[in-house]
Amino acid sequence: MRGREGRFPGGVVARLLGIVGVAGGLLGAQGADTNSVLDAWLAAQTHLRTWQADFTQTRRLETLTQPLVATGRVWFAPPNRFRWELGRPVQTIALREPDQLWVIYPRLKRAERYPMTGAAAGQWREALELLEAGFPRNRAQFQSRFRLLGLAQANGAWQLTLTPVSAWARRLMTELHLELATNDFSLLSTELRFADGSRLRNDFTNAVWNEPLDDSLFRWQPEPAYKITEPLGK
Repeated sequence: MRGREGRFPGGVVARLLGIVGVAGGLLGAQGADTNSVLDAWLAAQTHLRTWQADFTQTRRLETLTQPLVATGRVWFAPPNRFRWELGRPVQTIALREPDQLWVIYPRLKRAERYPMTGAAAGQWREALELLEAGFPRNRAQFQSRFRLLGLAQANGAWQLTLTPVSAWARRLMTELHLELATNDFSLLSTELRFADGSRLRNDFTNAVWNEPLDDSLFRWQPEPAYKITEPLGK
């Protein structure tokens, strides 16, 4: 997420992406160690009810000599609710409800609504599924979305390199890099590499698992002063 206004692909997807999947054929090629790591990671996700963390986001663009760095906080509740707040004070909020996504700009009193229903929203639903990569629910979901390119261990972390199975998703994001703690498989970082050469990395700290979250975190009712747009059309 960027601290200034941006379009949905470059702003929301570019900053939040985090899902994980592995193509079945590659599991055998990687060997028993890879299978055991993935099995242990998937098993750890069965106990996940909520997750929240602070993050530092670093965005690197080929047109800029210095990266853009911002901080924020994220909340996630399976299967598909999340809230990302970027900036202090908050400049941008991405809020996923079951049937729609809001991108909110509090300072500008503007918001974008992306319905998650109907044929026109199909590819955006697919993109949003990529945002849940760090918390796959099962092996089938995992394998249906990503192909594993590499698995390594360094500095107390498992490092996974993935590419989307979907050709449409690969046109947006070529690779996803995840870092998982070797002791409990908690999510340490995500890095997205996009087709335009840009990269976006989120480093997570102060993570809290399974703390009760108020449902109001994942709901938003526009105030009368807000201007609401629907970039995907009605």
